[in-house]
Amino acid sequence: MDSKMERRAFLKDTAVAAAGISILPAATVFGTAANSTLNMGVIGCGGRGTNVATSFVANTETRLAAAADLFRDRLTKAQENFNKANAAKGRAALAESNLFVGSQGYRRLLDSKDVDVVLISSPPFLHPEHLEATVQAGKHVYCEKPVGVDVAGCKRVIAAGKKAGNKITLAVGFQIRHASPYVAMVKKIHEGGIGDIVTAQACYLAGTVRLPNFPNATPEELRLRQWLNYRVLSGDILVEQGIHVVDIVNWTMKGHPVKAFGSNGRAGRQDQGDSSAYFVVNYTYPNNVNVSFQSTQFDPGLGDVFERFFGTKGIAEAHYTGGVFIKGPTPWDSGVARGSQEEISAKDWATGAFKSSLEDADPNKQKAVVDSIKNSQYINEAETGAESALSAILGRTAAYTGKVITWDELLASNETWDPKVNLKQFDS
Repeated sequence: MDSKMERRAFLKDTAVAAAGISILPAATVFGTAANSTLNMGVIGCGGRGTNVATSFVANTETRLAAAADLFRDRLTKAQENFNKANAAKGRAALAESNLFVGSQGYRRLLDSKDVDVVLISSPPFLHPEHLEATVQAGKHVYCEKPVGVDVAGCKRVIAAGKKAGNKITLAVGFQIRHASPYVAMVKKIHEGGIGDIVTAQACYLAGTVRLPNFPNATPEELRLRQWLNYRVLSGDILVEQGIHVVDIVNWTMKGHPVKAFGSNGRAGRQDQGDSSAYFVVNYTYPNNVNVSFQSTQFDPGLGDVFERFFGTKGIAEAHYTGGVFIKGPTPWDSGVARGSQEEISAKDWATGAFKSSLEDADPNKQKAVVDSIKNSQYINEAETGAESALSAILGRTAAYTGKVITWDELLASNETWDPKVNLKQFDS
């Protein structure tokens, strides 16, 4: 090795050490075989965490090697599901010794040498804490959205991203940015396919999320198990669910909104808690581009998830299950069938003749994450993840206050939400 190469290696190692992060070389993580399997640990083993974790196994060279959760019953169920997924790919089972229960279980998982990459799918109010600890442990990480439920939490994530730098992969769960129809549409918009964007519409119109009941749980335990129903734990429906379409708008607009005003309400919801039934928000992006956002989460609120971008030379439109296309002088169509699920025949759904616009979103995102680690071409999505969370929080704050809120005002507020939860009470 010549002196210049030695100096570059020395500087790289020194920078990593200064950041307080211990990173194993890719060859060490994956062993001697170039195509060896990546060992994943999962923090938070609810429905979403289980689905994403088993999807990683199905779509990539990943093995589920460890799991942590506050509650033992969820760990037991997760072990069963994870071992089925591992076995289907001929991979070793998740050992009992790698199940970590309780409020500090995630720290024991992060100490495990069996874990190369961590999936964070705990309740959103815990994401900043879990992400910080994962970065400090030098583990690669895939964090579910939203990265935080308040301004202070998002700032913690941005700081963690700066600490991670380009030394580890830090990915955020906005898989739609990897859905082929959406990628093609946004590329065409960026290339001028609809001219200048004048205004846009973004909607996440959903029905009630059915949560299991736990009749023997204390009120505090039930609150945690049904965290989606409580705004301080979930961020409310705009930040926890509607954030997907907010992120798509940010991606398409190449930035974040500068101000917002709106309203929200709970009428229509029948469940316990205080999460909203709907939001209606007007976002203003640079160049005075106004975006109308609407979301619902109550019965009979099930409708559609879509974005429409109105440009000087055409209209681009994207639906989860109703086509992705451009109308105007230079029309384009992704080939995904147009129409609602009710309009598309059951036969087409059953035979696979119809495919959702999101058909390859999860596989593509997961492969990109694993490939970035295997090839040491690390990705860092902390800032974009925080930017989309803050954009959703901007709309939420405007709705809660009934005032126009600017981006600068939001960031200056350093808003911090207290979940009023003592997790240690559940430690056995």
